[in-house]
Amino acid sequence: MHLLIEQLLNGMAMGSIYALVTLGLALVYGIMRILHVAHAAVFTIGAYVGLFLFNVTGSLAFAFVGSMACCAGAGVMIERFIYFPLMKYPPYVPLIGSIAVMLAVEEACRLVAGPYILTFPAKLPFPEVYLGDIHITSAQLAVYVITALVLLVLWYITSRTELGLAMRAASQDMAIAGAMGMNSHVIVTITFVMGSAIAAIAGILVGIYYNQVYPTMGAVPAYKTLALIVVGGLGSVPGAVIASLLLGLAETLLIGYANIPLPRDALAFIAMILVLMWRSEGLLGSR
Repeated sequence: MHLLIEQLLNGMAMGSIYALVTLGLALVYGIMRILHVAHAAVFTIGAYVGLFLFNVTGSLAFAFVGSMACCAGAGVMIERFIYFPLMKYPPYVPLIGSIAVMLAVEEACRLVAGPYILTFPAKLPFPEVYLGDIHITSAQLAVYVITALVLLVLWYITSRTELGLAMRAASQDMAIAGAMGMNSHVIVTITFVMGSAIAAIAGILVGIYYNQVYPTMGAVPAYKTLALIVVGGLGSVPGAVIASLLLGLAETLLIGYANIPLPRDALAFIAMILVLMWRSEGLLGSR
């Protein structure tokens, strides 16, 4: 029982990290209907910039803020110079451009920082919690708390503000939203800023949680998040979050606890195949 609870805690932490990475992808797809694979590149940039700023200043708070600002700028540049010129072409064209950006960022990180794994020796300002024999590490508690705060802030923005109303209108029909007087391009830019800033948070948390940052750290999350937004329902942020948490628990319990002989990274794609076969709209998607 003790081992099962420990695995549940690990699964919740992993699912929370998946949720942070998937949020930006779901936001962008909800607005622009683009599979934003380059979001993984922003995630990697966030980890490297956060590590660099932490090594220079010694301040984890400054590392978070600086990384979020840098990734927000990178996200806007990707939208402006990659996606915007390609919107007039079929959807697979922006997807190809997005994959090219991801590969280019990987190679740039390899050339600038080296091909080897870098350690992220920061300690998050959270205590370790002991509940009897159950041990919640400071890194796990940080992932839980930060993910909950990000989801709460995002829920408030999208549900209780005029910006959120404009984002929901643009996600339903960008042309009609523009005809009603909304500046659709500004909404798209803000969406990329928000999603990219969240990716920076995820990148730093992953770097600290696993104590490693490397050029291809966004490769597997790039394709897992594509599967997760399909499972959750394309464009559905709550569905993406639920799918991420379920995947984290499934990977930990089925692979780590039950010792099912499957590759850990295969579960997301197995779930996607099953969803496409029996519920093609996803968990919370609309027909």
